[in-house]
Amino acid sequence: MSKLYLIPTPLGENDPAEVLPSSVLSLIPTLKIFVVEEVRTARRFLSKAGLKGHIDELEFHTLNEHTGPDEAAALAGLFSKGDVGLLSEAGLPAVADPGALLVAACHRNGIEVVPLTGPSSLMLALMGSGLNGQSFAFRGYLPAKTDERRTALKNVEKLSSTLHQSQIFIETPYRNDALFADMLSGLSDGTRLCIAADLTLPSQLIRTRTVAQWKKETAFVIGKRPCVFIILA
Repeated sequence: MSKLYLIPTPLGENDPAEVLPSSVLSLIPTLKIFVVEEVRTARRFLSKAGLKGHIDELEFHTLNEHTGPDEAAALAGLFSKGDVGLLSEAGLPAVADPGALLVAACHRNGIEVVPLTGPSSLMLALMGSGLNGQSFAFRGYLPAKTDERRTALKNVEKLSSTLHQSQIFIETPYRNDALFADMLSGLSDGTRLCIAADLTLPSQLIRTRTVAQWKKETAFVIGKRPCVFIILA
């Protein structure tokens, strides 16, 4: 029976061989059908991963934030043709990623799901943060509106303090510095905050400070780069 392979992708413009094991790289050329978040990005990755010159032979189907549940469920029909690879834009498929809809459809239809090893920005950030790795929660994106975001931050900080639990967030890169500013203005001085940006890239930054310490680093700017935020109150 056909299987769904969850194929990790690099977190930036890495050579896939730098961050993906050989077992993943050897599997990729055996697949002809891919469900992807963005076709152009997927084509570029697959070309680097060993399919250069064969991209036009592949079949691509899009699954992104605009895909409805019924459309995602219909993708289960692809497995009558053979194995399928699921690709996220970066990192692990189906984690903070719309690909979870296809994984759920596979479980409903008795299709085997095979997760493969690769980089996770969330776990790499937590590993490098020095914060609580025994109890943590991923909160995804906070509200985009400033007032709502500040309220959410205070609520999550209170939860972190009560449970002694690390709280993990991500943000759209162009809002990184706005979120960072709200954290400095709204969180308690003793709360620890980890900034983890450009993970696995030469420009990687992982830095944990208290909010009070961060306030002294007045020249620090995250910029528009992939970033994970972790707090522990």
